[in-house]
Amino acid sequence: QVQLVESGGGLVQPGGSLRLSCAATGFTFRVYAMRWVRQAPGKALEWVSDINSTGGSTNYADSVKGRFTISRDNAKNTLYLQMNSLKPEDTAVYYCAKLRGSSRTGEVDYRGQGTQVTVSS
Repeated sequence: QVQLVESGGGLVQPGGSLRLSCAATGFTFRVYAMRWVRQAPGKALEWVSDINSTGGSTNYADSVKGRFTISRDNAKNTLYLQMNSLKPEDTAVYYCAKLRGSSRTGEVDYRGQGTQVTVSS
């Protein structure tokens, strides 16, 4: 049974940093690409970043490029999102998602329950 459990969210001031983690169980983590998406209140789900199975290929939404870094530790079955220089518009529930294959261009087949990130002074 695939499980994705996000953690690390919270309240942070503008300009601050947070590191999100996503613990993955129930599948062979090192085989699959992964993705972070987010949903702000009243808005549609937004793609944030993805990473291929080995961690050698990543991509970012323009809104977070240069501020966020996606990474993975295949030995620990964990996906990360380092978020720096946070802005109020980054406020959202952040979800990690498993993709169908090893390429980061695949479709999502599982998503976690999410972790709330609030950026406010």
